[in-house]
Amino acid sequence: MSNNQPVYLTEEGLQKVKDELEYLTKTRRKEVAQMIAEAKAEGDLSENAGYDEAKTVQGFVEGRIRELENVLKNASIIDEGAARANIVALGRTVIVREVGTDYEETYTIVGSLEADPQNGRISNESPLGKALLGKKKGQKVMVESPGGEIKFEILKIE
Repeated sequence: MSNNQPVYLTEEGLQKVKDELEYLTKTRRKEVAQMIAEAKAEGDLSENAGYDEAKTVQGFVEGRIRELENVLKNASIIDEGAARANIVALGRTVIVREVGTDYEETYTIVGSLEADPQNGRISNESPLGKALLGKKKGQKVMVESPGGEIKFEILKIE
């Protein structure tokens, strides 16, 4: 995430990013520094597996900190009240039905960082998310899937 593209987040998602960053910078960094100090105290660093492991963990922690700082720098908060209620937009919940079935699915359109398809949160960058954005209740959308095209009808926008 080294580009300057906006990272779409809900208020809840933004808070999770801030909380994780605070944990990593104030708690986890100290824990890793302690691991490194303990490994150094064991002596010869050339064959010290504990030291190597601690340095690897440090690399991951520092990388994640940089990633989260970049997310915050490029965060764009989804204003769930800003979009018109009758149009699918970021932050909206959409009820769709696959055409030809009675099976209804409910999705909330979120930024890619908060996507969790198993819990009904799909990315605005996903094939279905892209197809739904800007559409209205009653419209049908085609989505390309590994098994072929699937047609959905928008039943409700919340």
